[in-house]
Amino acid sequence: MSETKVYLLDGGTLVMDGLHAFWNAGPSGEIRFPVYSVLIEHQDGYYIYDTGYDLDHVQRALAFTMPTQTKAQTIPGQLSLLGLRPDDINYIINSHFHFDHCGGNKHLRRACTVCHAKALEACACPQPFEIQSYSDLSFAPEIAARRGNVQPPLSTAEIYTPTFQTIAGDQEIAKGVRLFETPGHAAGHYSLLVELSHRQPMLFTGDAAYSQQNLDRMIISSFHLDPVESYKSMQRLKDLAVHHDAEIFCSHDPQSFASYLKAPGFYS
Repeated sequence: MSETKVYLLDGGTLVMDGLHAFWNAGPSGEIRFPVYSVLIEHQDGYYIYDTGYDLDHVQRALAFTMPTQTKAQTIPGQLSLLGLRPDDINYIINSHFHFDHCGGNKHLRRACTVCHAKALEACACPQPFEIQSYSDLSFAPEIAARRGNVQPPLSTAEIYTPTFQTIAGDQEIAKGVRLFETPGHAAGHYSLLVELSHRQPMLFTGDAAYSQQNLDRMIISSFHLDPVESYKSMQRLKDLAVHHDAEIFCSHDPQSFASYLKAPGFYS
């Protein structure tokens, strides 16, 4: 693994209203949006930035989002396209811990989870209006137990005891793999920049910007912790893209996602 490669792992779709995608601006109406993960094949190992949602959890707790996800669109299913197994992944990077960004963590049992310290803290004690967003705690059984919504495993083989490495501030966690603080949507939110040999860098916004239209219109989504910080983070993403001559990849953009190269294809 001498040359860095980036794979986009299709995780299915969810639905939200346009007034949530574009806070108080709309237009209203159903938007079916993609959920995807970013697999980085690096000389230091395999990294996954966000792991999408768990279909069973969403059908049970957030059915109004109308999830569509095949078995091939789960983390194990997408990794199998590349001849990989969940145990091959060395690191998970979670931009934040809303349900549609951490639902696949539980499959990556050997991976160390890298996240902002504030992001992990927020899961244990979310604000009342964030409870649904932080409803899937399968990635952190100890936090789930403290919040009282843990389900016992069916067998000892299913016991999941993850390892966390918490960080803060902007960080280069591997050569050419950088995390930038972009808070507002959630506490401790991280966006990701990956440098490659044969193309311009790729800047993954996470939920700091759902879509290119959010950035163009400078309108945040309605799902946020701090609207002022959310706005500042969108501007920071624009500035980072200029500074690093990077191409922006938004998290939930139906139009842009249609043109993205998905696994087993890759960027390098």
